[in-house]
Amino acid sequence: MSTAVAAGGRYFLAVFAIGFALGTLRVLFVAPRLGESTAVLLELPLMLAAAWLVCGHLLRRRPLPCLGERALMGATAFALLMLAEAALSLLLFDRSLAEHLALYAETPQLLGLAGQVLFGLFPLVRGHR
Repeated sequence: MSTAVAAGGRYFLAVFAIGFALGTLRVLFVAPRLGESTAVLLELPLMLAAAWLVCGHLLRRRPLPCLGERALMGATAFALLMLAEAALSLLLFDRSLAEHLALYAETPQLLGLAGQVLFGLFPLVRGHR
Protein backbone atom coordinates (compact mmCIF):
# COMPACT_ATOMS: atom_id res chain seq x y z
CA MET A 1 0.00 0.00 0.00
CA SER A 2 1.39 3.40 -0.86
CA THR A 3 2.38 5.80 1.88
CA ALA A 4 -0.12 8.37 0.60
CA VAL A 5 -3.03 5.91 0.68
CA ALA A 6 -2.07 4.80 4.20
CA ALA A 7 -1.86 8.45 5.29
CA GLY A 8 -5.29 9.06 3.79
CA GLY A 9 -6.66 6.11 5.75
CA ARG A 10 -5.20 7.40 9.00
CA TYR A 11 -6.46 10.91 8.27
CA PHE A 12 -9.96 9.57 7.57
CA LEU A 13 -10.05 7.37 10.70
CA ALA A 14 -8.96 10.14 13.06
CA VAL A 15 -11.30 12.78 11.66
CA PHE A 16 -14.20 10.33 11.29
CA ALA A 17 -13.91 9.38 14.98
CA ILE A 18 -14.02 13.04 15.99
CA GLY A 19 -16.89 13.67 13.59
CA PHE A 20 -18.85 10.70 14.88
CA ALA A 21 -18.61 12.04 18.43
CA LEU A 22 -19.46 15.63 17.49
CA GLY A 23 -22.20 14.48 15.10
CA THR A 24 -23.83 12.46 17.85
CA LEU A 25 -23.87 15.53 20.12
CA ARG A 26 -25.19 17.67 17.26
CA VAL A 27 -28.04 15.28 16.41
CA LEU A 28 -29.07 14.49 19.99
CA PHE A 29 -28.67 17.85 21.71
CA VAL A 30 -28.05 20.81 19.41
CA ALA A 31 -30.28 20.17 16.37
CA PRO A 32 -33.49 19.61 18.36
CA ARG A 33 -32.99 22.98 20.07
CA LEU A 34 -31.56 25.14 17.28
CA GLY A 35 -32.46 23.35 14.05
CA GLU A 36 -30.34 21.16 11.83
CA SER A 37 -28.77 23.91 9.70
CA THR A 38 -27.70 25.95 12.72
CA ALA A 39 -26.35 22.85 14.41
CA VAL A 40 -24.26 22.02 11.33
CA LEU A 41 -23.00 25.62 11.16
CA LEU A 42 -21.87 25.35 14.78
CA GLU A 43 -20.21 21.96 14.28
CA LEU A 44 -18.50 22.71 10.98
CA PRO A 45 -15.74 25.05 12.28
CA LEU A 46 -14.89 22.54 15.01
CA MET A 47 -14.65 19.72 12.50
CA LEU A 48 -12.55 21.77 10.09
CA ALA A 49 -10.21 22.83 12.88
CA ALA A 50 -9.84 19.22 13.99
CA ALA A 51 -9.19 18.06 10.41
CA TRP A 52 -6.62 20.83 9.92
CA LEU A 53 -4.76 19.82 13.09
CA VAL A 54 -4.91 16.08 12.37
CA CYS A 55 -3.72 16.62 8.80
CA GLY A 56 -0.81 18.78 9.96
CA HIS A 57 0.19 16.25 12.60
CA LEU A 58 0.17 13.38 10.11
CA LEU A 59 2.18 15.32 7.54
CA ARG A 60 4.76 16.36 10.13
CA ARG A 61 5.23 12.75 11.23
CA ARG A 62 5.43 11.37 7.68
CA PRO A 63 5.91 14.16 5.14
CA LEU A 64 4.59 13.70 1.63
CA PRO A 65 6.75 16.10 -0.38
CA CYS A 66 5.11 15.43 -3.74
CA LEU A 67 1.90 17.28 -4.60
CA GLY A 68 0.52 14.10 -6.18
CA GLU A 69 1.07 12.15 -2.96
CA ARG A 70 -0.75 14.78 -0.91
CA ALA A 71 -3.58 14.82 -3.46
CA LEU A 72 -3.83 11.03 -3.17
CA MET A 73 -3.90 11.30 0.63
CA GLY A 74 -6.78 13.79 0.47
CA ALA A 75 -8.66 11.87 -2.23
CA THR A 76 -8.33 8.63 -0.26
CA ALA A 77 -9.58 10.25 2.94
CA PHE A 78 -12.46 11.96 1.10
CA ALA A 79 -13.52 8.76 -0.67
CA LEU A 80 -13.44 6.79 2.57
CA LEU A 81 -15.46 9.50 4.30
CA MET A 82 -18.11 9.52 1.58
CA LEU A 83 -18.34 5.72 1.68
CA ALA A 84 -18.63 5.72 5.48
CA GLU A 85 -21.34 8.40 5.39
CA ALA A 86 -23.31 6.43 2.82
CA ALA A 87 -22.90 3.21 4.80
CA LEU A 88 -24.14 4.86 8.00
CA SER A 89 -27.07 6.39 6.16
CA LEU A 90 -28.06 3.03 4.69
CA LEU A 91 -27.42 0.89 7.77
CA LEU A 92 -28.41 3.16 10.66
CA PHE A 93 -31.17 5.17 9.03
CA ASP A 94 -32.44 2.49 6.63
CA ARG A 95 -32.20 4.76 3.57
CA SER A 96 -31.64 3.65 0.03
CA LEU A 97 -28.60 4.99 -1.79
CA ALA A 98 -30.89 7.23 -3.85
CA GLU A 99 -32.46 8.62 -0.66
CA HIS A 100 -29.01 9.24 0.80
CA LEU A 101 -27.84 11.08 -2.31
CA ALA A 102 -31.07 13.13 -2.40
CA LEU A 103 -30.17 14.52 1.03
CA TYR A 104 -27.38 16.55 -0.59
CA ALA A 105 -30.07 18.83 -2.04
CA GLU A 106 -30.80 20.06 1.50
CA THR A 107 -28.92 22.90 3.17
CA PRO A 108 -27.44 21.02 6.16
CA GLN A 109 -26.05 18.25 3.95
CA LEU A 110 -24.69 20.76 1.43
CA LEU A 111 -22.89 22.57 4.26
CA GLY A 112 -21.49 19.26 5.44
CA LEU A 113 -20.40 18.35 1.92
CA ALA A 114 -18.57 21.68 1.58
CA GLY A 115 -16.72 20.87 4.80
CA GLN A 116 -15.92 17.38 3.54
CA VAL A 117 -14.46 18.80 0.32
CA LEU A 118 -12.26 21.14 2.38
CA PHE A 119 -11.22 18.17 4.52
CA GLY A 120 -10.10 16.41 1.33
CA LEU A 121 -8.15 19.46 0.17
CA PHE A 122 -6.31 20.11 3.45
CA PRO A 123 -3.40 17.75 2.65
CA LEU A 124 -2.63 19.86 -0.43
CA VAL A 125 -2.53 23.05 1.61
CA ARG A 126 -0.89 21.66 4.77
CA GLY A 127 1.88 19.93 2.89
CA HIS A 128 2.89 23.02 0.92
CA ARG A 129 5.94 24.80 2.27
